[in-house]
Amino acid sequence: MATAELASERESDYLSQLTMAAARYANRTERRERNQSVIETRGPLYADTPERVEKRLARLGADWAMARAIEHTPTEPASSAGSTLQLPPEAFTSEVLGLERLIGRNNLTPVAFLEEGVQVSRSVGRVTISGPGGGHGTGFMVSPSLLLTNNHVLRGTEEASRSKVAFAFQDGVDGSPLVPAVFQLEPLRFFITDRALDYSLVAVSPRGAQGEALSSFGRLVLSEAEGKVVVGEFVNIIQHPRGEPKQIALRENQIVDVLERFLHYESDTREGSSGSPVFNDQWEVVGLHHSAVPKTDAEGRPLSIDGTVWRPEMGEQQLAWRANEGVRISRVLRALHEVPLSGEAARLRDEVFTTGIAPSPTESAPAMPAHNGASPRRVTDGSPVQVQEQSHAADGTAQLTVPLRITVAFDTRSSSQAVFPAQLPAPTPQAAPQPAPAGRADVVSAVEKDVDAALANNRLARERPYYDRAADTAAREAYYADVGTGDGDELRRALTALLAETHEPQPRYKPMRLVYPWVDLHKDGRLRSIYSGRDFSAEELIRADAAVAEARLARVQELLLQESTAGPAEFEAEFDALEASMPFNCEHVVPQSWFAKKEPMRGDLHHLFACEVGCNSFRGNFPYFDFPDFDEAVRDACGMRERTGFEPQEGKGAVARATLYFLLRYPGQVGDAAREFPQERLPVLLQWHEREAVTEYELHRNAAIAEIQGNRNPLIDHPEWAREIDFAGVWP
Repeated sequence: MATAELASERESDYLSQLTMAAARYANRTERRERNQSVIETRGPLYADTPERVEKRLARLGADWAMARAIEHTPTEPASSAGSTLQLPPEAFTSEVLGLERLIGRNNLTPVAFLEEGVQVSRSVGRVTISGPGGGHGTGFMVSPSLLLTNNHVLRGTEEASRSKVAFAFQDGVDGSPLVPAVFQLEPLRFFITDRALDYSLVAVSPRGAQGEALSSFGRLVLSEAEGKVVVGEFVNIIQHPRGEPKQIALRENQIVDVLERFLHYESDTREGSSGSPVFNDQWEVVGLHHSAVPKTDAEGRPLSIDGTVWRPEMGEQQLAWRANEGVRISRVLRALHEVPLSGEAARLRDEVFTTGIAPSPTESAPAMPAHNGASPRRVTDGSPVQVQEQSHAADGTAQLTVPLRITVAFDTRSSSQAVFPAQLPAPTPQAAPQPAPAGRADVVSAVEKDVDAALANNRLARERPYYDRAADTAAREAYYADVGTGDGDELRRALTALLAETHEPQPRYKPMRLVYPWVDLHKDGRLRSIYSGRDFSAEELIRADAAVAEARLARVQELLLQESTAGPAEFEAEFDALEASMPFNCEHVVPQSWFAKKEPMRGDLHHLFACEVGCNSFRGNFPYFDFPDFDEAVRDACGMRERTGFEPQEGKGAVARATLYFLLRYPGQVGDAAREFPQERLPVLLQWHEREAVTEYELHRNAAIAEIQGNRNPLIDHPEWAREIDFAGVWP
């Protein structure tokens, strides 16, 4: 094909890409304007979906409780530790600072941020296409052998075979240029491309033109997990604009919209930046930069900077930009999973997913890598594959479900996303960390992160007013403003709808993080067992649960690694026995077995209370009961129990109101099996509710929970509704 024809084809592809990006941007105008309004009035925690924000918080080592606490803590001048919060230096962590930066109340960052940026930049290089239709782009190493860039940079094996990548094409600290290391691309060894997602993955020669080792430039660890960035957050882009030496667009690049497959962000990128990695503030790759979003006329045609219709021969520098678009890296990885490969090609592809894996803290189980369920289809020859359109049905998390309701997952987060060989010096004074092998050390580290965050939450709580009656009264009136009374069944239906609609976010079960530090505190700053009344410090229960979590994680890790033919049923039985033998110091007033440990019921804070393990085990899953003859019941400091039920020693009013809340919030979940709370025992709850008035402790809990998960307990806010609500419809 002639040079002019190749250039024309490339220009046509680029124009088509610009037009599609502009159309996507235009179609999202209403959503984007709503996002901007929410960011300006409430902040980034509220612009994206609650599910995505919760995942983002988890990756920062934070949670909704910490986020709400920081939001409600008055801004102070930055302390010597760097935080605007009243925390001692030893309690200040990078997670807290990352959360402050996400919320937008603190722009400070550790110097290590720049050092890590230098590390990850080593894996980014300038791609040069020689010969007909040539030009420049950017690419980055994502495995020991493979480089990721755009499809419109490298469209096929022929083009890639006459292309090179240059690393260290940049200026040194003294301003003089470094000597770049140039490597030939090897598409005949490996090449995959996808025009719809605009990515190409190609092998790179292990040795450079001067004998340099490709391994010395490391790679960027990619994560398929979601939650690496949310709307309103700022990103960083390392790039080679117009083929120039390496440059960076640092932080002042705001995500304005998240689409199913693309990100839109405002950033200073130019031609030649195609194929650049887009990073969050933790230097995790969140996107593959691929296109500018141009300004367009009424017919959707790109405009030049002078307002006329842009034509490819005018050059990219004449385009009038509106925003930029990147492909979500999780979607690239999803698509890559689906490519049918075998032999050496499959091995090279799998290296993208198998390096840098480390377990993340979970409530009950360690991580287990998997390729989203069934293995992809294979072909027999192992030759390079070009893919035009791909789809993937998974939800974006690398996970294993054993069995259906026990899910364990990997968080591929690491402190620095660039991986360098241990025998080679890192390009900064501090050597780049290596991925830790899965094992006991990872379990301890994961739990320690939870403990640190929980203690930070508790310290923040001690600086807050315990209960602001005026503010809570106003919040209560606003919450129920549209709820009418008069008809018991209509009132029940209205409350059920309201509780479900406002239950956002829906935090998962994590008592050491969400219950003990603030929600369940009494006014003296102590925790009290809901059944026995015995009191504890928050730190006591946090550390006690941490020890249990560590033991659980280690044991489940052993179970998963055992060579066994045990099926899902056997594994589930072992897992349930493990949880029963090592319970947390937290009581579900509606037992977990009644709703099969499903979320959001399991983590719903309205029915979670501090409770020492002895009382927790003593109650078991017996329904509440009021014993007329105490002598026939088994007695304990926690209460009384026999086959008909359990009567707590303390907290009857609180547990009654929590159970009534649960019945309203989750109709049909209770009473559909034997030994669950039957409808004829409703009077027991109503009597306990009326005998013990709502306390300031419960008012505090209700306000604190509403702050975290959005909804409130109507029986605390309006005790008089208990007899008005027709509860008959909540049973199956």
